[in-house]
Amino acid sequence: MTSPQPPRVRPSRVRFGVLVVGLGLLLAACAENAPQDTLEPEGPISRQIDDLVTPIFWVAIVIGLAVLAAILYASWAFRRSRQGEDYIPPQIHGNTRLEIGWTIAPAVLLAVIAVPTVSTILDLADRPADAMDVTVYGAQWWWEYEYPSTSTRGPVVTANELHIPIDQPVHLTMTSRDVIHSYWVPKLAGKKDVVPGRWHTLTIQADEPGEYFGQCVEFCGASHANMRLRVIAHTPDEFEDWLDHNAADRTAPPAGSLEATGEDLITAKGCTTCHVLRGVSTADQIEALRGRLIRVDGDPTPFAPDLTHVGSRGTFAGSLFDLNIGELKAWLRNPPERKDGSLMPNLNLTEDEIDALANYLLSLD
Repeated sequence: MTSPQPPRVRPSRVRFGVLVVGLGLLLAACAENAPQDTLEPEGPISRQIDDLVTPIFWVAIVIGLAVLAAILYASWAFRRSRQGEDYIPPQIHGNTRLEIGWTIAPAVLLAVIAVPTVSTILDLADRPADAMDVTVYGAQWWWEYEYPSTSTRGPVVTANELHIPIDQPVHLTMTSRDVIHSYWVPKLAGKKDVVPGRWHTLTIQADEPGEYFGQCVEFCGASHANMRLRVIAHTPDEFEDWLDHNAADRTAPPAGSLEATGEDLITAKGCTTCHVLRGVSTADQIEALRGRLIRVDGDPTPFAPDLTHVGSRGTFAGSLFDLNIGELKAWLRNPPERKDGSLMPNLNLTEDEIDALANYLLSLD
């Protein structure tokens, strides 16, 4: 007795299923407002990359369609049902002209593509003469930015949100505190790996004031997808005001206020072990924390974002959450629950302590 054969799936149904899946994938790639669209450059660096990619893309499309057409023609013209079971198509092995042609043609095409590609890579690697320098530290799972001090202003350190002036190149010098990350702001520049123990550079520039979104694009652990970033471009005068404001120490809260209670908790709970809070952290604490930023020695002690002006930021926790009282309180209740792998522990705070700390952090503008 033979076992029943499973029903055969009709080819038409298979083709229909493939078509539906293909259309679904195509539609999933469409977006009316894509904040990380690399095909809509908004700065001279990203436009230079786009000017290189676009013609190469269309050349690849033409070649791809030609190859596909040849495959379809061969499949149709020499199909078994048309030519018979014993049909063997003409063989062209040993045709010297054809073999030389299809060897030389791709080589010439690649050489033509290589010239502007290498030229663009070398041009983007140079530091523009009028560039502003910013040091970038990647960490699981957030970004820190350090602006150099001047004769009239001390260094400015902030997290997750890079502030830049428009119409001026910004030269980023980057390293990682732990594992390999990758820095990418699609509308302003290409991507660059951020590697522990090494310094890599990247230049970005924005045309107009506004907010530009970015992302870590190298898998770096549990919260890789939550390691976001924002670039906020200002007019030159607004940017100078931002630098002056963020170079100052924190403003002390009024005595006896809820915010003052929050500042007392910052010290009592040991927050300055990992966070810098200028005006509260001691000089030794700041020096120790800043020293750990560039040392890659397996030191398990975490470092955390500078809190001096945290209230002036729009986001926190790797730009994952909007900075408001509700999100801050939810974060303080249990950081690892809110963000996978968070190195900030659950301090088991009471609701009164959470209220005081959240209000204090928001006051640090």
